[in-house]
Amino acid sequence: MSRAWLSLGSNIDPEAKLRAAAAALRQGFGEVLFSPVYRTPAVGFEGPDFLNAAAGIDTELSPQALNDWLHALEAAQGRVRGGPRFASRPLDIDIVLYDDLVLSGPGHLQLPRPELKHAFVLYPLADIAPDVRVPGIGRTLAELRREHPGEPGLQRLDWSL
Repeated sequence: MSRAWLSLGSNIDPEAKLRAAAAALRQGFGEVLFSPVYRTPAVGFEGPDFLNAAAGIDTELSPQALNDWLHALEAAQGRVRGGPRFASRPLDIDIVLYDDLVLSGPGHLQLPRPELKHAFVLYPLADIAPDVRVPGIGRTLAELRREHPGEPGLQRLDWSL
């Protein structure tokens, strides 16, 4: 059994899409640890704010099989791939960390996920897994968060999934 840490985001009907994703993750993986939800401005394009969260799951799936499972979940929530990389989306779920694996490929699968440098990924993960060490860096999520400059408009909301 492996531990995977995920980043979830949506800016198209975001509350409903994140709640649907949370239900699917619980159905697929049992007990899921969720962070509080954050509101963040779109990064890399003009668009509505995103709602972001993090989740921790235990899985027997390989990183590639989990990534495929998550892509199917995104598609079921209306995500269409192939458009601009930075655009509004109903659901985006990425594997940020998978055990202590460092991986590049196949495709866009990269562990640890480079988006960990953004507050919208780092802050929710540090909320639920502060003592997890990032492979290849050796620092904990709490240490990285303490040193992060933050991002304008980042707002922790009063609810979680």
